Parts: sequence; structure tokens; C-alpha cells
Amino acid sequence: MFKIEKFDLLVSIYIFCIAVAELMGGKTFPLLKVLGYQLNASVAIFVLPLIFTINDVITEVFGKERTRSVIRSGLIVIGLILLVSLLFTYLPPSSRFQPSEKAYDTIFGLSARIAAASLTAFTIAEFLDVIVFVRIRQALGKSKLWLRTNASNFIAQFVDTAIFMTLAFYSLDRDLGSNFIFLTSLIVPYWLLKSFMSIIETPLIYLGVRWLKTK
Repeated sequence: MFKIEKFDLLVSIYIFCIAVAELMGGKTFPLLKVLGYQLNASVAIFVLPLIFTINDVITEVFGKERTRSVIRSGLIVIGLILLVSLLFTYLPPSSRFQPSEKAYDTIFGLSARIAAASLTAFTIAEFLDVIVFVRIRQALGKSKLWLRTNASNFIAQFVDTAIFMTLAFYSLDRDLGSNFIFLTSLIVPYWLLKSFMSIIETPLIYLGVRWLKTK
């Protein structure tokens, strides 16, 4: 009989979301227009908020130490994906694969800068999410789960977005003012979008906690 523990299933979904964001997040799509401005988003927007949601569910049920262990597992996955992607795109193609080599390298050939930005932002934001969630719970008690999960997600996702965009797109050839304007135009819309997705996923927090607590 096929059987899997609930916690193991939740961690599997967590790892799946990380892998999808890293491997498929390079694709963007037109989301909506605001005052004539076309807002585009990465397809990773559908899984990134879920990563923070799973963090909060595990923290609520098992505590911060268990969540930190899961986060460390996620970091290993990201590191291995980046390492393998760089290694495999570096290897020369066979004559049969040669026509597909350019497309393969475009999809999987992550630059060292983008890779470092992603790993750094994820590390800081994930641990910050747990810290903020726990601090709010200590201050307000076990009630208002919706408040601490959204507050921690808003803060952590802003830090995640700001760090990634800054490390990935800051230009040493431009002055501080130009960089600030450009980075703000990237950070604010994307953070607001991720925050909106986090609000939509709020019911999943309650469902996840109840499901995980039920034997």
C-alpha cells in the first residue's frame, strides 16, 4: 500500500516549488496593465508565495527549528541545481545534440551573478520569515494566524525581492540615483504582486495547519 507521511509530503511540495522557481522561473508573461503600463511577471510567482506559506505551516505546527532544517534542505537543492546547471551547460554537446545546444544553454545556463543573487536572497528571506513569524506569535499568542503569516511573508518577500534585484541588476556603470530609480521600478511591482498572491493563499495556511495536526 502506498503511504507517505504528511510532513514528508509537505516537504516534497516545498522542494518542488523551489525546483520549479529555479528551473522555470526565467519565463515571464504579461500579467496586467496599470495606467497603460504593462506589468509582466515570472511564472515563478505561482510557486514562490507557496514556499513561504509552507514555512509558516511547519513553524506553526512543529516550531522554528524544524522549519530551519527544511530551509537548509532547500538551500542544498538550490545549490545543487545551480552547480549541475553550470556544469552541464559547460560540457560540449554531441553532434546529434548540436542543433539544440543554444536553446539548452539559454534555458539552463545561469550566470554566476544571477545564481549568487538567488541563493543569497533566498537564504536571508527564508530565515527572516521564520523569525518574524515566531516573534509575532510570541507577542500576540496563538490567535490571528492570518496576521502573522501575512506580516512575515510581506516583510520576507520584500527583503527577498530587494536583495535579488539589487545583486542581479545593480550597475556599477551608473550613478546611485539611476540605479535607485531602476531597481525601485523592478522591486515594488514584483513585491506587491507576491504580497497579493500571499493574501490569496491565506486560507491554505489554515487548511495546512489543520491537515498537518490531524492524525
